[in-house]
Amino acid sequence: MQTTFVYKKIHNCEIKGDFYPVDEKHAPLIVYIHGGGLIWGTRTDIHNDQITRYSQAGFNVCSIAYRLAPETKLPEIKADIQDALVWLKETGKEQFHFDPEKIAVIGSSAGGYLALLSGTFSVKPKLIVSLYGYGNILGDWYLKPSTHFNKMTKVPEVLMRQLIQKKTIAEAPIEKRYAIYLYSRQQGKWLDFVTDWGLATHADKLREYCPIEYIDADYPATLLLHGDEDEDVPYTESVHMNKAINNAGGHSQLFIVPKGKHSFDQNMEDPVVIEAFDEIISFLKVHLSEENDS
Repeated sequence: MQTTFVYKKIHNCEIKGDFYPVDEKHAPLIVYIHGGGLIWGTRTDIHNDQITRYSQAGFNVCSIAYRLAPETKLPEIKADIQDALVWLKETGKEQFHFDPEKIAVIGSSAGGYLALLSGTFSVKPKLIVSLYGYGNILGDWYLKPSTHFNKMTKVPEVLMRQLIQKKTIAEAPIEKRYAIYLYSRQQGKWLDFVTDWGLATHADKLREYCPIEYIDADYPATLLLHGDEDEDVPYTESVHMNKAINNAGGHSQLFIVPKGKHSFDQNMEDPVVIEAFDEIISFLKVHLSEENDS
């Protein structure tokens, strides 16, 4: 039975997680991080069919929330993911009885970015799965107006600003926040919304939040999945991340979904998506197995 817990409280904001246990004690744990451009999303965004597949394969699942931009900036969002992993390893293991040495972090889109960022933490997961994530927040696709998003209805600035809260929030459905993200992409101002730093004056500080800049041989084993027709996050982001990890002496695999769009994994009846999740389950079992501990 699912259990909801609070792993952190800050600025009168409770940051929660949902834990989906399996019967076996000390089974491995998947920590899921939702997407949403760091601007929207909730811990309930994980697809139910994906929870079922992970559970049937013998993995506990924990879907976590984190504070959202622009009310909260990237350093604090990073801190939430760090604190969630520490809480789970130090406190959550006693409550939920999973193996704290066998934690995988899985994320989609911006959640995939945060999953990749977790590989740079001092308390890091054993493996990472990134679905259409990115290792670099300083690419032109994020810094310049998006051709794809500018084909959509233009978002007036006044409407976008009405959606920004005067308080810290850790969860918000897409319906209430998508216009903020759409505006930021249409204007090429996403970085302005998630940080207080400009590239011209704070390039070094911003690079600290680009996991591709901090890869070494100790980076966790990583599986990257990306559609080659993604119009939001270019699939080359995963290509570059895969190459960087392997070149550094780490272990990375890349699964490209032919003609796959952004959020391809929401269609869990698609044979290609089923194949992708077979690949994820296989990767999890290999790298979280007892035999792999030695």
